[in-house]
Amino acid sequence: MPHDNDTFRHESLQDRKTIRQLLESITDGLEKGTLNFSDGSGEIQMQPEGLLHLKLSAAKEEGRNRLSIRMTWHDQTDAKQDKKSLKVNTSK
Repeated sequence: MPHDNDTFRHESLQDRKTIRQLLESITDGLEKGTLNFSDGSGEIQMQPEGLLHLKLSAAKEEGRNRLSIRMTWHDQTDAKQDKKSLKVNTSK
């Protein structure tokens, strides 16, 4: 079974308004079922379907604040391929 190893990573400084607009675009993409990410160095398209795993964490430590949001899911085609029928044989 072929595996796609497409990755996309972007890091930059943004103001709150711009980050809010980016989060709204992600929300719109989730509703439509397609997420497109791109910048000058790469791009990726994802189709979230079914149940998504959400992990949210927030921390304040020594004047430094962090918010992490992570969503993961399996492609529906991969999930169907991974399902194999179980056979149990007993011998006497």
